Amino acid sequence: MSASDFDFFHGRWHVANRKIDDIPGRGTEWVEFEAECEARPLLGGGGIIDTLTAPGWEGMTLRQYDPAADVWRIWWASTRAPGHLDPPLEGRFTDGHGVFFGDDVVGGHEVKVRFDWTTGATPTWRQQFSYDEGATWAENWVMTFSRA
Repeated sequence: MSASDFDFFHGRWHVANRKIDDIPGRGTEWVEFEAECEARPLLGGGGIIDTLTAPGWEGMTLRQYDPAADVWRIWWASTRAPGHLDPPLEGRFTDGHGVFFGDDVVGGHEVKVRFDWTTGATPTWRQQFSYDEGATWAENWVMTFSRA
């Protein structure tokens, strides 16, 4: 693990999204939509920021590597929640697979959040929520990236 773990993600991407249309854990209908993403390094390579532009909204992710703790932290914000920065998730990569965990409140309910990153020619990001302290996980968003 190192500050170069997210180097695979630098650049412009087309993003195929598949997402639960309602509050995860309660909604059941999946929707699919396209988006565009651009990611670039910052802070001498120890960070990466990206913007995601989808129909009707925009989001951004800040990732920062902490060499002392040997972890990445990931923060998310979007125009769907103006002025709000989600609590960070924390984790690392092992053999091209990144796993990150955090806590949040969604729809008024405490939830554990998990991000899974798979690197390669078409990287994939998956989000899962757990409403039972991590005993079970429900996938609610998948992004598949292809180079723009």
